[in-house]
Amino acid sequence: MNSEAASEVVLHHHAASDCPNCGAAVSGNFCHQCGQETVLHPPSTREFLHEFIGHYVALEGKLWKTMKLLLLKPGQLSLEYMQGRRVRYIQPLRVYLTFSLIFFAMFKFMGEDHHVGDVKLEGVPVIQVDPGDKKHAAPATAPEAPPAKPEAQASAKPDENEGDDPHAKTATLQKDEEDDKSGFESFIESIVSSTSEDNGAKAKKAFYSYAPYAVFAMMPLFALFLKILYLGSGKRYGEHLLFALHTNAFAFLMLTLIILQKPLRLPYVGNLLGLWLVFYLPTAMRRVYGGSRKLTALRWCTLMFLHLLALSCAIGVAVALGASH
Repeated sequence: MNSEAASEVVLHHHAASDCPNCGAAVSGNFCHQCGQETVLHPPSTREFLHEFIGHYVALEGKLWKTMKLLLLKPGQLSLEYMQGRRVRYIQPLRVYLTFSLIFFAMFKFMGEDHHVGDVKLEGVPVIQVDPGDKKHAAPATAPEAPPAKPEAQASAKPDENEGDDPHAKTATLQKDEEDDKSGFESFIESIVSSTSEDNGAKAKKAFYSYAPYAVFAMMPLFALFLKILYLGSGKRYGEHLLFALHTNAFAFLMLTLIILQKPLRLPYVGNLLGLWLVFYLPTAMRRVYGGSRKLTALRWCTLMFLHLLALSCAIGVAVALGASH
């Protein structure tokens, strides 16, 4: 039997005695030289899908163990990794990429579906006109009614007319929408609104395209801030970067949950999630780095100021560059 036929038999039926990848002699299910499986078979569609999803989004059983520590024990996941217990949890970079990917996809979907930053009114016609065209400068309204008699004006009640006022409806809807916005949405709108109206659509598209990369690029800087704030702690830069990935992954997870609960309008849930998001980082810092509560609070305030400043600049530059193309 030639080598081609032999390899085909191995591929369909039996474990190989020599590794098909590097040629080393093997006796188990995996090659001790390169790590490839020795029991091979034609790949199925299910395996392709599992490999694809597992490469981009961590959905295996380790996810739930990782989420439990990440959600309920601030900083403990970083300590587990630092102390060598790593195989049972998802790698830090995959944790961060998983939750950041889910967040930005959800934020884009919810933003486009609910017209974040725009008030969509039903029954109020909107006509876009050229500012230089004076003939169509007036808004689209019903034909002007003849002036009412003084007696009719005096007898009219303010609340009856106010209920039919489209401007009052507009103001009410704007107020309700502003109340529903999260701090992150307001932060994004402040960046987008700094551009001209003509570039508004481009700025939003640029945000969804480039903001994830800008935020990810801030992780090494976040770790550098931690390194400076904890000089003398004996921790290496890589440990600070590990902590940065875990805590920012938690932030993305919390923001995703806040976005998901908004349409349900569950009482107090959004407030509780927001409080946990605020107090999570200082609690994690104290568990991983130690120190008194007062000193940790001071370091946390400094870290948040530096990080938000750097994040605003990074996202602003990404949006501006994207909108200019």
